[in-house]
Amino acid sequence: MTLPRLANLSLLLLFPLAWVAPLLKAGVLPLFALSEISVLSGIGALWEKDKFLALVVTFFAMIAPIGKVLALEGLLSGRLPARIKPWLYHLGRLAMADVFLIAIYITAAKGIGIGRIEIGWGLYLFTFCVLLSLGLSIFAIRKPKESLPHPPSTD
Repeated sequence: MTLPRLANLSLLLLFPLAWVAPLLKAGVLPLFALSEISVLSGIGALWEKDKFLALVVTFFAMIAPIGKVLALEGLLSGRLPARIKPWLYHLGRLAMADVFLIAIYITAAKGIGIGRIEIGWGLYLFTFCVLLSLGLSIFAIRKPKESLPHPPSTD
C-alpha cells in the first residue's frame, strides 16, 4: 500500500475522531466552567434550532468529506478510472470542512467579547485532517494518468 493511500485511509478514522473531539472551550464568565464544543455538539445545537440547516451542515462538513476520502481511495487504488478526477474535484468543493474550519478560527480569534474561548486539541486534529485531505486531493488530481494504477482487466 502506498503512502498516499495509507494517509487517505487514515482519514476514515481521524475525521470521526475530530468530529467528537473538543474544538473549543467557551464560557460566558470566567467564574463558570467552560463548555466544550465539538463538531457533533455544534450540529446537535443547530438541530434544536433549525433541522434543515443542521442537515445541510452535516452533509457539507461530514458526509461530503468522507465521500471525498472514499472516492480518492478508489482513484488511488485503481478501482475507479482516472476520468473521475473532475468529479473528485467537484466533490472536494462540496466538502466544506475547510470553510467550517476557517469560521471556527475566526470565531476563536475574535472571541465572544463577554467571556473567553480556549482552543481544544480537536481543532488541531480537525485542521490536520482538512489539510491532509486537501493535499491528497491536489496530489491525486494533478498526478498524471500514466502513473495511476489501472483497474484490473475483466478480459
